Amino acid sequence: MRVIVLGADGYLGWPTAMHLSMKGHDVIAADSLIRRRWDVLCGTESLVRIAGMKRRVARWKAISGKQITWERLDLRSLPDTTALIAQYRPDVVIHFAEQRSAPYSMISGPHAVETQVNNVVGTLNLLFALRESAADCHLVKLGTMGEYGTPNIDIEEGFIEISHNGRKDRLPYPKQPGSFYHLSKVHDSHNIMFTCRAWGLRATDLNQGVVYGSGTPETDLDSDLRTRFDYDDIWGTVLNRFCAQAAVDYPLTVYGTGGQTRGFIDIRDTVRCVELAALNPPERGEYRVFNQFTEQFSVGELALRVQAARTAHGLETSIEHLPNPRTEMEAHYYNAKHQRLLDLGLQPHSLEDSLIDRVIGLVERHKKRIKPHLFAPRVDWRFGGRGDIKAPAASRRTVPTAPSISTRS
Repeated sequence: MRVIVLGADGYLGWPTAMHLSMKGHDVIAADSLIRRRWDVLCGTESLVRIAGMKRRVARWKAISGKQITWERLDLRSLPDTTALIAQYRPDVVIHFAEQRSAPYSMISGPHAVETQVNNVVGTLNLLFALRESAADCHLVKLGTMGEYGTPNIDIEEGFIEISHNGRKDRLPYPKQPGSFYHLSKVHDSHNIMFTCRAWGLRATDLNQGVVYGSGTPETDLDSDLRTRFDYDDIWGTVLNRFCAQAAVDYPLTVYGTGGQTRGFIDIRDTVRCVELAALNPPERGEYRVFNQFTEQFSVGELALRVQAARTAHGLETSIEHLPNPRTEMEAHYYNAKHQRLLDLGLQPHSLEDSLIDRVIGLVERHKKRIKPHLFAPRVDWRFGGRGDIKAPAASRRTVPTAPSISTRS
């Protein structure tokens, strides 16, 4: 297939581009490179050094013998997006090109607006470009399990059968997003579903859980092929943060009681899920949803697992509960279905098999680059938009003061 990967400079985009290229597909990698600018603005950086896109693409060709075509693209430009789609006429577009951080979207009004303009407008431009130049193309869009929130009923895969006043219907599952970022994903889902119905596009919405790790068979081939590993308070995911904290003898910081439960997935399974979705397209006019995660854990359970892994090697790790900066339920029912990708052939990795060798091992190799002042949460859901976000005072430890985040986007 000819595949365009949008957001190809990102955490998931680059491993996906290489994975599909290795499988023999013609891959075009496109990105605006804005994620690197956001790192500068937030004072954050990947634990693992990452090469520039031109160097990555050149090194990939030298090692694998396969070509990835690199294109600079900002999806917020409708003419540029339309031109790219018209030039390559892809069979599949894989869309990762969005601002992906809930904390970033909650810093201030400008950050919320930037998030929703970047995400919603970019996706709308892509939909119009597909209608004009590649109407039969399959759009594979990365969504998030965060669209659903934490309802007190089972979470279905995108749709739910409803009986009301003697009548039945199959309706989109109710959404309870928890941030302006998650809201942007809900808007995307509705826009994509509408254009499938109105224009006959075909799309798969991958509602993904929390991803951990940064190693795939392709990123492991060479240091220039690595993808990023975020552990900080803005971009880092919770398991990555816990492993980084443990590596430098910093308490594992659990927000609130730690009862918050979510779905989790190894990055190796992420690229495989995308491939499976791309290889099994929906019908014209069909909008479908796959819940993309493999296991579910509470935040407290993850902390205990990291602590146990360290204890098994004779190392002590403490757990510290912080006031929760987020507005979320800390004790709730959570049972989300995730069968459809398994039915397509996904053979998932378990956290038990991945934690020590694939995540803790990677962090240990690069722990000299860890900046402990980036652990403390700087964004409070209740006070976003009231000025600069200051780093909180250290709790039990003396750590350098984290840089404030400008409210200018």
